[in-house]
Amino acid sequence: MSSLTTKLKGRSELGVALLLGAVGGLVLWDAVNLVTPFSRSDAVGPKTIPYIVAGLLLVCAVLLAINVLRGGHAEAESGEDVDLTHPADWKTVLPLVGAFVANILLIDWAGWVVSGTILFWGSVWALGSRHYVRDGLISVALSLLTFYGFYLGLGIALPAGLLEGIL
Repeated sequence: MSSLTTKLKGRSELGVALLLGAVGGLVLWDAVNLVTPFSRSDAVGPKTIPYIVAGLLLVCAVLLAINVLRGGHAEAESGEDVDLTHPADWKTVLPLVGAFVANILLIDWAGWVVSGTILFWGSVWALGSRHYVRDGLISVALSLLTFYGFYLGLGIALPAGLLEGIL
């Protein structure tokens, strides 16, 4: 084993620090390239929050990396009841991933209400619920509530897709 491999053994938290740094860099890059109209009346423009989030992500990444390199490590919670020796439950994970991928692929064409219903229903089915009708009705209700919550509450129009003109 090389010297670097020996030093990094047992320090998997550095991967989390690297991921935080990458996400922070991506948010910062996106904020820098954000095109906004010039406005003198706004002291805080639309770039402010992305800069703050990027800065916090990068600071957390650096602090976590320093802590790990100094010997710090995460400890399991005392109430943790997960047996880490068992493999992943792929019968749950794969349908969950499928529900998320279906949502991503369908949202533009079918719209949020349809894709969100599939996402919500597929998630509860993957997690073990077998009340198909009840879960379907709750999924439709959640999709409609989030659709109108975003539209009426935040002024953000989610894609209506197949239901354009009906919603």
